[in-house]
Amino acid sequence: MKTRPPVQDWQTDFDHFDPTFVANPYPIYDELRRECPVAHSDRLHGYWIPTRYEDLAAIAHDPSTFSSRQVVITDTNMMMMSDGAGYGAPPITSDPPFHTYFRRLLLPVFSPPKVAEWEPRTRKICKGLLDKFIERGSCDAATEYAQHIPATVISTMLGIPPEDDDRFAEWIHQLLEVMPTDPEGSFGAIMEMFEYLRLKVEDHKLHPHDDIISYLLNAQAESLRDGGEPIEDATILGACVLMLIAGIDTTWSSIGSAIWHLSQNPDDLRRLVNEPELMTTAVEEVLRAYSPVTMAREVLHDTEYNGCPMKKGDRLLMPFPSANRDPEMFPNPDEFIIDREENRHLAFGVGIHRCLGSNLARMELRVAIEEFIRRAPEFHLGDPDAVTWSAGSVRGPRRLPIVFDRVS
Repeated sequence: MKTRPPVQDWQTDFDHFDPTFVANPYPIYDELRRECPVAHSDRLHGYWIPTRYEDLAAIAHDPSTFSSRQVVITDTNMMMMSDGAGYGAPPITSDPPFHTYFRRLLLPVFSPPKVAEWEPRTRKICKGLLDKFIERGSCDAATEYAQHIPATVISTMLGIPPEDDDRFAEWIHQLLEVMPTDPEGSFGAIMEMFEYLRLKVEDHKLHPHDDIISYLLNAQAESLRDGGEPIEDATILGACVLMLIAGIDTTWSSIGSAIWHLSQNPDDLRRLVNEPELMTTAVEEVLRAYSPVTMAREVLHDTEYNGCPMKKGDRLLMPFPSANRDPEMFPNPDEFIIDREENRHLAFGVGIHRCLGSNLARMELRVAIEEFIRRAPEFHLGDPDAVTWSAGSVRGPRRLPIVFDRVS
């Protein structure tokens, strides 16, 4: 990643790649919500930063003004992962009416009954990972556990080899952390990812399976036969990119954040071990307090929002983690309340682009925590200085040394 000058004023020079922000973004969001709720930065060719829950929800609910076709802000004028660039990532980079059609096409794949079918396999994956290090007395919970759970699940669902998950992790790093500030430096790796997935799609045309890629190819064939909405090969490829990236990085980050929190809060860990009925609210509180995802929008026509004149083509950063710490919406927002009852967080976004895979992510997060604390009911953080966090659109632990105090 290219070296960047440090931020001097967060209200006018915001940078979500700055090391201070990556280490702890919440005080910065607090300042912006209080003093400059819709900030602007000239970095990355300029963008707006709304930070309050109310504003982020309103913008997300207005796709006719704020398009989702550019979901990551980059240091170029290229629309990364945009339908306009030839490689869309539908449905997230699509606007209605195609968005409506394609999202409806994918909904059955991530429905609650379908996700429930994957829970036994997810639990088996977690147990297998734990078996590899539990007797050692320590682990890197990010690289040895959290990373591999969603990678194995979503790759198997798609119909691609889960043993390639280290490659997936590197592509995610290149796409979300390197490319926004150094597009040329990441170009080769990203093209490698597209070519890898293109070949998998072509192979599925010859050798169909019971997986998502074959499901989309069948839908493509039916659409051609019946004269329905056309589904291009590039659309299928883009959807695979989206599901691979979004299906791994966000849940990997949430699982890691949950373990990071529990490793430093023994009371919460003890309650979760002794009161398993708290797991549902605990999962929602992890998603609220440590929301991993920041998205982006593009202004489709000149408008004014909250006194800010926005021009066609302007870009907005959508920091849902800030919304989820807004005191106007959440009492004691910086406190992790394991049994918080009312929790209308925006961890999965809101509006027409709300995360399609939220049912799957919740299941993976719940099962990952359940299995981890079942085998290690007592543990603590190893070297706090060794913990590292990802930067950019998705924030989560990438190095997480954990020491087990008691195992079963």
